[in-house]
Amino acid sequence: MATQYSREADVALALKMADAADVISMARYQSQDLVITTKPDNTPVTDADKATEKALREILATERPEDGLVGEEFGTSGTDAKRYWVIDPIDGTKNFMRGVPSWSTLIALIERNDDGTEKIVVGVVSSPALFRRWHAALGLGAYVSLNGAAPKKIHVSGIKSISDASITYSDFNNWGDYLPKVQSLLAASNRTRGFGDFWSHMLVAEGAAEVALEIGVALWDMAAISIIVTEAGGRFSSIDGVDGPGHGSGLSTNTILHQHVLDALRVK
Repeated sequence: MATQYSREADVALALKMADAADVISMARYQSQDLVITTKPDNTPVTDADKATEKALREILATERPEDGLVGEEFGTSGTDAKRYWVIDPIDGTKNFMRGVPSWSTLIALIERNDDGTEKIVVGVVSSPALFRRWHAALGLGAYVSLNGAAPKKIHVSGIKSISDASITYSDFNNWGDYLPKVQSLLAASNRTRGFGDFWSHMLVAEGAAEVALEIGVALWDMAAISIIVTEAGGRFSSIDGVDGPGHGSGLSTNTILHQHVLDALRVK
């Protein structure tokens, strides 16, 4: 019979993993001898990505040997288990390579229900170069910790009009037929910024922005992010309105503006 763990124990383990990841990634950040290679999908990977994921896999092998794992760099195992972890060792590898501080380690835990449906129950986004870490657990809220201080609960904003909203996005690549819709939406807003990756979504969770848009993403890019946004009172879906991660795109909002954004992005 599988061991039962409390939600608090799962959060503690995820934070322990984030601590380990921060040590490894920061030791290689801005290194002159950083080793960079190209993956089959033509995206870059560094020795820091690989070392970070390897360390997290080793922790899980010791602490949660019954759990499955989906990692960006070293593949998938045991996802038929009742629980599996989803890891992106360095989200924002291109930023990491260039010395831009907006990169993070993403850690999520997914549980499978008896009917086969799944739910994300824990998420951690750790960004040591920004001195920030966010975390959330299902039913327990979302939090941010600044420079190692005690976690502070966060919540999305209450802005109700797109003309008053701040929108963040990754870039204009890969949007295809959606691009004119995206640009019209940005033009209708109060403020736009291209922060990209995890940070856009965390700004929504903190109430510093109302909308974050991203396309061309995988489960490991969005799993941890999605629970932090939703536990902060927001909504997370694909740009086509399918709730949850793993659908190729990510839309985080303060919930109030979600349907407006979906309608604005709809391609006839």
